[in-house]
Amino acid sequence: MGAFGTETTCSSLTLLSMLKTDDSSASILCVGNTWFPKSPGGAERYVYELTHQWVKQGDRVELCAMDLPPQDVSPSLLLTNLAATQQSLPQRLWNCRRYFRQRRLVTPDAINLHFALYSFPLLSQFPANVPITLHFHGPWALESRQEGGSPYAVRLKYWLERSVFRRCDRFIVLSKAFGEILHQAYKVPWEQIWIIPGGVNTNHFQPNLSRQAAREQLGWHHDRPILFTPRRLVHRMGINQLLTALVRVRQRVPEVWLAIAGKGPLRNDLEHQVEALGLQNAVHFLGYLPDEQLPVAYQAADLTVVPSQSLEGFGLILLESLAAGTPALCTPIGGMPEVVTALNPNLVTETPDAEAIATQLIALLAGTVPLPSRSACRAYACQRFDWAIIAAQVRSVLLSS
Repeated sequence: MGAFGTETTCSSLTLLSMLKTDDSSASILCVGNTWFPKSPGGAERYVYELTHQWVKQGDRVELCAMDLPPQDVSPSLLLTNLAATQQSLPQRLWNCRRYFRQRRLVTPDAINLHFALYSFPLLSQFPANVPITLHFHGPWALESRQEGGSPYAVRLKYWLERSVFRRCDRFIVLSKAFGEILHQAYKVPWEQIWIIPGGVNTNHFQPNLSRQAAREQLGWHHDRPILFTPRRLVHRMGINQLLTALVRVRQRVPEVWLAIAGKGPLRNDLEHQVEALGLQNAVHFLGYLPDEQLPVAYQAADLTVVPSQSLEGFGLILLESLAAGTPALCTPIGGMPEVVTALNPNLVTETPDAEAIATQLIALLAGTVPLPSRSACRAYACQRFDWAIIAAQVRSVLLSS
């Protein structure tokens, strides 16, 4: 079992030395969900950055997913479009089987799966004797149950996930917390699980603007303490708890202002909560924020807040914010504490509830608990989570015997 982040973990270099390494180029076949620039999301960004990093390091990679463009700018990254998201689910699954047969890497050195749904119809087509590694980005069935899915849908998703998992040789999780879920809920033995953290593109996310210059670009307040949270607007993300906490924070920091980026089914409910709490002048919903503006938003904020309430496997947002030089506060949920505790344990709230979020925000904004500096945040992200380091670790697991 691999690990990271606490006193029981290995450094990047130590972990690499534990794994089989291969200096020659390899061919890697990936099965993902959708194309990141078109469909923003943590797992989609992860696959996009990982595959491009492998290509940069000299490997030949083929990505099979939905809604892919005809071809990427890199000739070494092959794209095979499996289906279109607007198609019905049966049609998507049928097309996945049909178009997967047209892949270029017929017998790659390794297969890397990232989403059980679109891997399921391909199981019979995977070549024998090629190792299959699955990235466990999250428990699809458990997430569905938490968001109110029907018992039948939850059972079906769990059965499908288990069917795919039985075909895999090894698994990668981004945190020990999700390793525990994979082991306990899906009965995967620990000896098949590797813990490798997520990565961050430190060229895209970097502190290249002053806070005031970033605020000027976005049209944000110049003279108010600003909190930023980019989240999908669903229950488990905890935006409602953050809004409740903000009422108490304003009693100590009256000028605090919260910018919320993201879309989701709870948008109307959250807007009504803002009105009910009298926060109209303290909260702004940005909606979808284009990827090119995301690094600017991190730099414009005094603090990024990730108030998740459940099933947060890692929290790539934390890395993006730190790489851009802005500290990030999280709740003690899932793998998030594993990301930031080594930088500063004060960046984790005591509990995930509104009272604990408010207490820590007040301490950090009022200066009674010091925030790590811009340079310290940046150095921490670059030294531990740069994609060049993470992609090499993942590659070594995929190609190991």
